[in-house]
Amino acid sequence: MTAPIDLHLMRHGEPALAGRLLGSTDCEVLPDGVRACRSAAAGLAIRQVVASDLRRSVDCATAIAADHEVPLGLDGRWRELDFGHWDGRSPEEVDAAALRAFWDDPDGAPPPGGERWSTLLARVAQALEGVADGSLIVTHAGAMRAALVAACGFDRRQSWAFDLPYACVLSLRLWRGEAPAAQILALRP
Repeated sequence: MTAPIDLHLMRHGEPALAGRLLGSTDCEVLPDGVRACRSAAAGLAIRQVVASDLRRSVDCATAIAADHEVPLGLDGRWRELDFGHWDGRSPEEVDAAALRAFWDDPDGAPPPGGERWSTLLARVAQALEGVADGSLIVTHAGAMRAALVAACGFDRRQSWAFDLPYACVLSLRLWRGEAPAAQILALRP
């Protein structure tokens, strides 16, 4: 087995459109959301920051990278699941039966014009393969859940048992190679 790497996954701070299905909708993060992320990252030993290319992640990642004086990179594979025609809408604006079917089976009942869970999982798994030791990845709750499935072997339903509030940090240790493995080091709300 190869030497392990440590990485941190952080959910972006609270966005201006909190409470909506924000997949590819690109909205700003609230100033308090940026402050919460900076505070959560303060005690982390990080060598670089990588962010989803959506503004709510980029704004938080930019501030953290400046605080830690480390490089910042953007990677669209860390985006949230694309909710298609539902994107940017509140759950109350979406057909309740269709939304329930999606939560029960996001691969078999994806949002109209949206992304399947398996597509999100594949792109996050690919992004994990290239993550460097000491990285902080500022991303979204869906991508963090996909990382738990890809790295730790949880099934999709198990990944939903994790509470991932805004600005939380999930720290993982990954072993890559022929027999990949992962360990959760910490989950800080």
